[in-house]
Amino acid sequence: MKGFVADIEDLTEDNRDFRRVLYTGKHLQLVLMSLKPGEDIGEEVHPDHDQFFRVEKGKGEVWIDGVCTRIKSDHAVVVPAGARHNVVNTGEKSLKLYTIYGPADHKDGTVRATKAEAEASEEHFDGVTTEQPAPGADG
Repeated sequence: MKGFVADIEDLTEDNRDFRRVLYTGKHLQLVLMSLKPGEDIGEEVHPDHDQFFRVEKGKGEVWIDGVCTRIKSDHAVVVPAGARHNVVNTGEKSLKLYTIYGPADHKDGTVRATKAEAEASEEHFDGVTTEQPAPGADG
């Protein structure tokens, strides 16, 4: 098993994609996000899993069950399962963050360059982890 080890700050700040799945484990998933000025992740609720966000660069606001809190570089946010939430970029530059889902929410390896692309091709975790061979693959 190799796990995941990397400079998450550099990866997050260099990311230009709306959503980029970096690693999918059995119980957690690591995803990079980059929101353009005025963009949001889209209001959502994950009924059966928690979500962690870490802001590396930029500023914005997070909404959790109707409560708005300003966020900026170095802030962390934990959204409990069942909470309606959204993250909005209120700055003039891209908001760079990463998120950890527990358990995974997206298919491993998914890259969506824009929010529109992500919304048009919404996919959900299919049970395949980063280190698990795809069904039918040798390994």
